[in-house]
Amino acid sequence: MSAVSLDLTPKGSVEIETLVNGPIQTNSYAVISDNECVIIDPAWEGERLVEHIRAEHPDVQVLGAICTHGHADHVGGVAEVRAAVGADALYELCGKDAAVPHANIEEQRAMWGIETPDPGEPTRLLAEGDTIELGDICLQVIEVPGHTPGGIVLFAATEQGNIAFVGDTLFPGSHGRTDLAGGDEAAILRSLSKLAHMLPPNTVCLTGHGPSTTMARELMCNPFMR
Repeated sequence: MSAVSLDLTPKGSVEIETLVNGPIQTNSYAVISDNECVIIDPAWEGERLVEHIRAEHPDVQVLGAICTHGHADHVGGVAEVRAAVGADALYELCGKDAAVPHANIEEQRAMWGIETPDPGEPTRLLAEGDTIELGDICLQVIEVPGHTPGGIVLFAATEQGNIAFVGDTLFPGSHGRTDLAGGDEAAILRSLSKLAHMLPPNTVCLTGHGPSTTMARELMCNPFMR
C-alpha cells in the first residue's frame, strides 16, 4: 500500500472536545485551533453539536464537518451541521467513500429502522496526502481502507503532541468491523501495518467509539498490528 511521508514538525495548538452522540454512541470531535473549528464525524443532531460549540466557545467559527468514513453513524449529523453553519459549510470525505453514505443509510434503515438525514454531496473529496488547514494546525490525510473502501486517518503534529483521528479503523487491542458492505479484512490488516510504520509511537489515537489509545500501546498489545 503506497503512502506519503508525514510532516512531523510540530505546528500550532489545538483543543479537542469529545462529543459522544448518536444511536450507537459515536465519538464526534470538536477540533478547535486559533478560533476555527471543524467537527470530525458528526454522528447525530448536528444542529445541537454546533449550538453546543458556539455556546462553549463564542469566539470560535464552526467551519463544517470532516468524516473519517461514510457510515451513517459518522455522517448522520452532517446535514444539520451544514444547515446550521450555512452555505459555505465544509463537508469533506474520502472520494473512495463517496457512494457509501447513501447506501449505508438505506441499510441502517432496513436493519434497525433508524432514519438518518442524507449528508448531501461533499464539498471536497479527500485522498492520500491531502492536507486540511485548520487555524494554525494541519490535518494530514492517510487512506486506510478495510472498514470501508475510503476510510481515512487524520493526523496532526501539534505543539501539544501528535494526534490521529482514526475513525473505526483502530480500536484498543482490536480493529473495526469488516463484515459490513465494503469491508475487507485483508485490507484493514494492511492499513494497520501502514499506521504502525507511519505514526510515531507517541501519537494519541482518537477512535470512532469508546476510549482513545496510543500507537505505542497498540504496537505492544494489539495482535492485529504485529
